[in-house]
Amino acid sequence: MKKPFRLGIIGLSAERGWAAIAHLPALRALGDVFELVGVANTTLDSAKGAAAAYGVPRAFESVAALVASPDIDVVVVTVKVPYHREVVTAALQAGKSVYCEWPLGNGLEETAALAWLANEENALAVVGTQALASPEVQFIRKLVADGQIGDVLSSTYISAGVSWGDEILKGDTYAMDDRNGATLLSVIGGHALAAIQAVLGPVERIDAVLSQRRQTVRTIESGEPVQMKTPDHVMANAVLQSGAPLSFELRGGVPRGTKFLWEIYGTEADLRVTATNDFVPVVNISPLRVELGRKGQDGYEELEIPMPASSVSAEAVAARNVAGIYRLMGDDLRNGTRSAPSFDHARALHEVLHAIGRSSETGQRVRVR
Repeated sequence: MKKPFRLGIIGLSAERGWAAIAHLPALRALGDVFELVGVANTTLDSAKGAAAAYGVPRAFESVAALVASPDIDVVVVTVKVPYHREVVTAALQAGKSVYCEWPLGNGLEETAALAWLANEENALAVVGTQALASPEVQFIRKLVADGQIGDVLSSTYISAGVSWGDEILKGDTYAMDDRNGATLLSVIGGHALAAIQAVLGPVERIDAVLSQRRQTVRTIESGEPVQMKTPDHVMANAVLQSGAPLSFELRGGVPRGTKFLWEIYGTEADLRVTATNDFVPVVNISPLRVELGRKGQDGYEELEIPMPASSVSAEAVAARNVAGIYRLMGDDLRNGTRSAPSFDHARALHEVLHAIGRSSETGQRVRVR
């Protein structure tokens, strides 16, 4: 039996956070592939607290110590976006394989620099655009690629923005400031566009409007007001390289009405995709309901989705697709392949986000480079 890859995680908090609710259950389900052996945070005390809370064998005194350790094969980066570049750079320069959460960098420039460095180091560098590992997204991709709906005529995508609503978790406060790089567009929009482009192909041209309608929001824990300094609504009309038009809308918070709807209109059939989880109705987390409406027939029929074998519990919703990315990464480490989403994929995705921002700033249609 092959030994599991030894993994060190940076940004795991003893308190509830994304690393705890998504990465830990995913890694536990893949114990034959990965072994979590170390944690590092901003302080040794914080690392010790996380190690004690989750049974991680070793707390490193610093990020530098973890990435330099010969006992670590893979470095996982789950810190806040403004620190991604520094931490990922250190890990790559230490010769480690890297899994970095999305967004990879704070904007296109940082992301392009990290993609360049990963290529220079010839490293396996994976970004957590976990919608690409969604069984439903993979199923939809195959349906479209196999011509089951004919030629794609158009697509409409509407999604809740969850964290950019009236009430936010205290830990999401930093995401209310555009300068920190974790925005409605970069986070919810980035995951959404990763799925859309995986299924329908690249975006070629785009018209967009970014709007900020809320001035303040409240923390759920205390009701403390937080000033919002970032758009809470995204609206875009795009043309894909195939020529098909795309209508795209993100609404901050969780609306009472349509929370998630993705329609793909084809010459032979239509697809309707909705979220089954009303609390996190986003493509990268929620299980999805996929329905097919055939030409000449009324209504839709729900399709059965083939599910991969997984030991991730149904309650660990956030971990499901994260485990899928880890599974791809494990295959790449074993076989020398490149199937997991790469830093080059992240750079291309940031180019679309950059084009959306430029379009909103200039009021003009922008071509994605």
